[in-house]
Amino acid sequence: MLLELTRYRQPLTHLELSFAPAEVAGEGDAFAIVAPVELTLDVLKDKAMFRLQGRVRTTLQMPCSRCLEPFTMPVDSAFDVRYLPASAMTPEDERELADDDLDTSYYRDDRIDLSELLREQFYLALPMKPLCEETCRGLCSRCGANLNQGTCGCAVDWTDPRLAPLRALKDREA
Repeated sequence: MLLELTRYRQPLTHLELSFAPAEVAGEGDAFAIVAPVELTLDVLKDKAMFRLQGRVRTTLQMPCSRCLEPFTMPVDSAFDVRYLPASAMTPEDERELADDDLDTSYYRDDRIDLSELLREQFYLALPMKPLCEETCRGLCSRCGANLNQGTCGCAVDWTDPRLAPLRALKDREA
């Protein structure tokens, strides 16, 4: 999914694109794309600099952090990214990043890889700890049963065996 920049000669071009999940998916992603990816995009051209402003919509599937059951999450993410030619990169080893640098990427051979841009937006939309629902009870730490589906037969009162000498001291005093 390459955006051929040589096709855009006007200062502003509006695009509405739709991609199948397999076209965007990357190997080893932390999520699966389960719905078509809808992309609305404005391509603003200023000499060799391109600015992509738009919105991406789809549905992602991923495992819950507590119970490991798969769940879906809708994504509706806006973005605004500047692209400069790779020749504009400076070879400075160390320098402080300005706020503008965080929204700047580089392109080569007059092409921008849209699948890379879209996956980046998906990762930015992911929560720190994806949960199937806020009240997810997770898995039993002893037997691994999903506590959302019912209780398990594990004993509730567990004591740390490393604290047995302290318990013996307490029992001797009583």
